[in-house]
Amino acid sequence: MKISTLPQLYRNAARWREILSVLSKYGLAGWLGRFELPLGTGWLKDSNGQLLGSMSQPVRVRRALEELGPTFIKLGQLLSTRPDLVGLELADELSKLQSGAPADDTAWVYQVIAEDLGQSVDECFTRFEDEPVASASVGQVHRAWLEDGSAVAVKVLHKGIEERVLDDTEILVGLAELAERLPDFRNYRPASLAVDFQRTIRRELDLGNERRRLDQFAGYFAGDPRVRLPRADADRSGPRVLTAEWIEGWKASDPALKEAKDIDLARVARNGAEVFIEMIFDHGVYHADPHPGNLLVLPGNVVGLVDFGMVGRLSDPLREDLEDMLMAVVANEPATLTAVITRVGQTPPELDEAELASDIAEFVEHYGNQSVGGLDLTGALSELIDIIQRRQITLPPSVGMLLKMLVQLEGTARLLSPDFSLLEVLEPHQKKMMLRRLSPVRQAKKLSRIYGEFEDLAEVFPRRVREILQQVQAGKFDVHLDHRGLEPSVNRLVLGMLTSAMFLGSSLMFSNGVMPIRGIWLLDGVSLPGFVGLCLSGLLGMRVLRAISKSGRLERRR
Repeated sequence: MKISTLPQLYRNAARWREILSVLSKYGLAGWLGRFELPLGTGWLKDSNGQLLGSMSQPVRVRRALEELGPTFIKLGQLLSTRPDLVGLELADELSKLQSGAPADDTAWVYQVIAEDLGQSVDECFTRFEDEPVASASVGQVHRAWLEDGSAVAVKVLHKGIEERVLDDTEILVGLAELAERLPDFRNYRPASLAVDFQRTIRRELDLGNERRRLDQFAGYFAGDPRVRLPRADADRSGPRVLTAEWIEGWKASDPALKEAKDIDLARVARNGAEVFIEMIFDHGVYHADPHPGNLLVLPGNVVGLVDFGMVGRLSDPLREDLEDMLMAVVANEPATLTAVITRVGQTPPELDEAELASDIAEFVEHYGNQSVGGLDLTGALSELIDIIQRRQITLPPSVGMLLKMLVQLEGTARLLSPDFSLLEVLEPHQKKMMLRRLSPVRQAKKLSRIYGEFEDLAEVFPRRVREILQQVQAGKFDVHLDHRGLEPSVNRLVLGMLTSAMFLGSSLMFSNGVMPIRGIWLLDGVSLPGFVGLCLSGLLGMRVLRAISKSGRLERRR
């Protein structure tokens, strides 16, 4: 941990103790999780009275995050979009995290609205329901009405949430810096992930960002009959208050939908999927949380989208890489898919590229020859994520979020129409992808970007070469070699040499009777330092043998 984190460690000592206590309670602290200690699993219970020993590790992780509060619930929800880091099983379990939180009293809600909007609740709304319709981890939502009779949703941040999130994220960064020292977590760059999460959740606490997202998406789909987005009310919104249009409809998971008249659920599922595909490949910005509660079904087979707290973004180069991945599967080209994955993701130093290529070839062979209508895209994406996670390849956050979003989107669409296939919706977009790639405008942008990179290289390259030549001429040119994986072997070699030296020295003192022991039966006349040295060398020798046996046999047959 850095010295700069010591003040916040002292300031948040009580919260540190609470977090470590909960992690230990659920067997998730490093010293418990690594050794799987059974102590207490027969009687420790969670807040619902369920025995902790009967839970799987993913369930214990989810329960611990729920118990730790809003910041950690948001962390779990973010990690649920990164199955390439945490694995599919844990990601699926974290997607069940509930953001419920106790609602604040009405006086606090009225105070925040008055402070943020400069007007009282009665001046802003003709009618305001004091009882919230929902209370999530960050804020709560109330229903209100304007002068023209239209209903609106008013989202207000919880009391003290900014200070709580600030303290918790500081602690998370400290824990991540500790985890960075462990070899098991180093490849996943936990410190960088914690800083990214800290920045993301602080942005979410400014409801002005969500209002701007609503305006952005409303501009993309203005006049589109397939989708309806809530319109933000800028005059009645602020950093801690967001007022937007109230959209009335059925949730995608509502059983009453099957009995609704004049609703074609297959058409609704296709409309929703087409809207999301356009978000991804046309605009590069998409709603990243399409679970059944955020997708509403409106009369006329219209899809309503709410809650834009989690949004994903894709740059143009990354979109091209994703298009390459999709076309590689369709065209049955495993080599192309392998190249794209290694180019997009961060690969570990010990990656076996031949085994990765074999896994990808088997994956493409299985899914590439299936018909579009019969292909299980959820299963295909899940298997691809499993390969990436097993090979410890770290994808960019936007790519991991996108893959998880596509799986979630197809699952929600199949609640409406069990025969739905996302690939059938994607198929018409393949031609659009190719035409967009070959368009003169896109080629001109690409050439401009490449030209800029070459220009930077041409400007920097001569200066760097001159600096290297000056260092060589001055005798200051150093080459730093990083011997990965040799530290344990070197440590065992040094310990073995010290053990041998101690054994030889102790044997000489033992045989010559240096500082003999007097008056103790069986040890009378035995060299004291020689005896102690032989005992210590024996213990150290056993330690070396144990380390060798854990790392591999002395004579390994091929």
